[in-house]
Amino acid sequence: MTVTIAIAVFTIAYILIASERVHKTIAALVGGGVVIAVGIVDSDDVFYSHETGIDWNVIFLLLGMMIIVGVLRQTGIFEYVAIWAAKRAKGSALRVMILLVLITATASGFLDNVTTVLLIAPVTMLVCERLEVPPTPFLIAEVLASNIGGAATLIGDPPNIIIGSRAGLSFNDFFLNMTPIVLIELAVFTLLLPRLFQGSFEVDPERAADIMQLHEREAIQDPKLLIKCGIVLAAVFAGFFGHPIFHLEPSLVALLGAGVLVLISGLPQRDYLSAVEWETLLFFAGLFVMIGALVKTGVIGRLAKYATELTGGNALVATMLILVVSAVLSGVIDNIPYVATMAPLVAELADHVDSPVQSEALWWALALGADFGGNLTAVGASANVVMLGIAKRSDHPISFWEFTRKGVLVTVVTVVVAAPYLWLRYFIFA
Repeated sequence: MTVTIAIAVFTIAYILIASERVHKTIAALVGGGVVIAVGIVDSDDVFYSHETGIDWNVIFLLLGMMIIVGVLRQTGIFEYVAIWAAKRAKGSALRVMILLVLITATASGFLDNVTTVLLIAPVTMLVCERLEVPPTPFLIAEVLASNIGGAATLIGDPPNIIIGSRAGLSFNDFFLNMTPIVLIELAVFTLLLPRLFQGSFEVDPERAADIMQLHEREAIQDPKLLIKCGIVLAAVFAGFFGHPIFHLEPSLVALLGAGVLVLISGLPQRDYLSAVEWETLLFFAGLFVMIGALVKTGVIGRLAKYATELTGGNALVATMLILVVSAVLSGVIDNIPYVATMAPLVAELADHVDSPVQSEALWWALALGADFGGNLTAVGASANVVMLGIAKRSDHPISFWEFTRKGVLVTVVTVVVAAPYLWLRYFIFA
């Protein structure tokens, strides 16, 4: 009975979110409330469990970085980068998009992709405002790029951290195995941009000429605050990279950085709290509770186990099945809890593969499928939800289906490109 209720609640909430008949935050919170009210999950499951509860690392990482971005916004640095990017692209909207996509993808390989989205979105808004072009295509392109770029390293995407821990894979392992295919995927994605967002690159020549006359240095409003922000951000990024040494979770690093920056900036609360996407944080909380109910009742585990049983002991079949199933399920269910559930099953399957190289291929298939599958729908990855929240707050709302129409195509293309890479590298030339 509890399994049926958990599936029904998640399905109804997902339909409401996809149809946009009810605000996604309300749908997620009500859905989470129902599974709590009927006793599927309790307070321990919701607040304290790593398997079924709210992922506080995600919530507080977002909160800390949102506050840092709110303070950083007061310096004028986003205006500076916006003018710089537009001038380097010589006023061409397509070249601006390509430049911002490459910046986003590169940054996502070394930062959490949610952090990258939080930093790049304000820049994008300002560039589009200067060029008088709609920002929606640019925002969608960037978040798709962040999910692709984040796959390149161990720290780029949260599912990679889970996989690395479970499989004993190092930063160098990810860099050597994932970065080559990510570079190929980025090249393909860049070539896809003109067709994917056809009709979004018309710029008034006079507006482009005006952009070239601007001086980006004049955009810096508070140089002293910018220096303070730079020092704190450098310390925060050092904390992210230094996790093996300091053993501090990124969420704690972000919160500490936010607290220090608020303290030394002297800004009033309204200046930095206005940047916090409270609706997005509450949406995540409700979504985590509903997914936790699916995990606790064994729904996700059964789906994943059934998928692995279809392989029949063939490593190549297992690799391709994990890739495709991970891409599909990660697009419907947030890829973090999906990978957390799937990892033990992949570990069990990998133990029965004789070749160490082919055994490792199962983990790379899981990582690629989960990371690229995050692009499938608007709720497939944390970065998607954050970007949609920012767009809505900026009066440029992106609908679930507007995002998903683009996301489905990009996911299909990236998975199709990843499949021969896995086959050739780990089975033909291994």
